[in-house]
Amino acid sequence: MMEEKKLKYQESARLDKWLWAARIFKTRSMAADACKNGRVTVGGANAKPSRTVKAGETINVKKPPITYSFKILNAIETRVGAKLIPQVYEDATDPKQYELLEMSRISGFIDRARGMGRPTKKDRRAMDAFVEPAVFGIDDDWDDDEE
Repeated sequence: MMEEKKLKYQESARLDKWLWAARIFKTRSMAADACKNGRVTVGGANAKPSRTVKAGETINVKKPPITYSFKILNAIETRVGAKLIPQVYEDATDPKQYELLEMSRISGFIDRARGMGRPTKKDRRAMDAFVEPAVFGIDDDWDDDEE
């Protein structure tokens, strides 16, 4: 049988390492860049990548269009599998932030950034699916029934 993998608990960990180990960022350098650019706050204050974090602290990460909040359960510096993430942090993100994310996904093709060029085929199909005539109760085959 497979043994359950255990986490290496530590008293504290570097912020950039913890963000990478907790799978919030794909690479440690991406986590460090986010810290340097002011997108990561600990306790409401901007944090450097070398700042140490402990269990119980709350981290806010700005990934446009929303801000995620995480409560640290365990300070780790080694990357863990996705199944062990519930032992590492607790998601404390406001539900309104997730609603904002869903709204931006639905209307993503409307707020097209300047200079992004013409819509792609995928964008066009998303627009066509969004404005599907059958959704509004309009049926194209209405004249076939009269014959």
